[in-house]
Amino acid sequence: MPFERPDLIALIDRAQADMDSRLDGAPWLRRRLLAVLARMQGGVAHGLYGYLDWLALQLMPDTAEVEHLNRWAGIWGVTRKAATKAASYAVFPAAAGAVLPAGTELLRADGVRYLTLADVAEHEGQVRVAIEAAEAGLAGNAGAATPLQLAAPVLGLEARGVSDGEITGGADEESDAGLRARLLTRIRKQPSGGAMRDYVAWALEVPGVTHAWCYPGEMGRGSVTVRFCMDETYADGIPHPDDVARVQAHIEGLRPVTADVYVVAPVPYPVDLDLRISPDTPRVRASVTAAVWAQLRREAEPGGVVVISRLREAISLAEGEEDHVLLSPAANLHLATGRMAVPGSITWEDSDDE
Repeated sequence: MPFERPDLIALIDRAQADMDSRLDGAPWLRRRLLAVLARMQGGVAHGLYGYLDWLALQLMPDTAEVEHLNRWAGIWGVTRKAATKAASYAVFPAAAGAVLPAGTELLRADGVRYLTLADVAEHEGQVRVAIEAAEAGLAGNAGAATPLQLAAPVLGLEARGVSDGEITGGADEESDAGLRARLLTRIRKQPSGGAMRDYVAWALEVPGVTHAWCYPGEMGRGSVTVRFCMDETYADGIPHPDDVARVQAHIEGLRPVTADVYVVAPVPYPVDLDLRISPDTPRVRASVTAAVWAQLRREAEPGGVVVISRLREAISLAEGEEDHVLLSPAANLHLATGRMAVPGSITWEDSDDE
């Protein structure tokens, strides 16, 4: 039988009954001293019951709050993934002999700051310098050729430059939900010296990685192929080459010496929909789009199957949708090895068409 925490009124009534059992049964007046003492005792007991109720949650890793969750994770050797800083290179036009000092602050148009990592002299009319975001987190990531500006003038350099390639590698600190999921996986699935689940767990230890899959023997006997996604970092979740290199380097330090490990990014396979909905309004279209793509991303897996009935279900559950017809695709999509479904485009058919 589950334990039921008594409420404050019940505790006060218990205290009064306990006192009454030891006295002559005189009536309980509102302003009687014993009535005040009973309320005080009930209030103290109510606070203690509340603490015990909270403490019971901390005794189990699946309900523990952040402080005790971190302790549970530490006991099982699971470390919360720290926030990481985005990094890349930047290029600025420069006069002959100009030098860009290390620690120079660069600004993005939205105010995100980057710092140069080395002293770099002009070469062929420009300086190319390694940069790193001043603050860790997803906000530091940016696309190739992102405009950057010197926060303060540097002799011989133009104030405006661009990133040389994508600025990648930034990730936020792992959430409590992410840490808890990895902790429960560690408890339920013990390390096995290089089993499939070990490679998945190792990949998930890298900041920014949200899903991972392992395919033994795909590249030949003794080989292990690992694919992963970064749903919180990129719109389609597909990692970039720098991300692949980081995961490869991490696994290399943990894998069995005899394993031939290949870490690769899934190949995106855009899924386009031809759809008719009712009522066909901008709000319903937005609701349907969010619901159907969330469903696709939730079940996407390299080499997996896109189940059309699941997409139809997601569309039906979208807020405001009353009826729909999914014209295309009409059957389940079986993806080739390494290909993973990502959101494509939606063609909205006129609801009056037949």
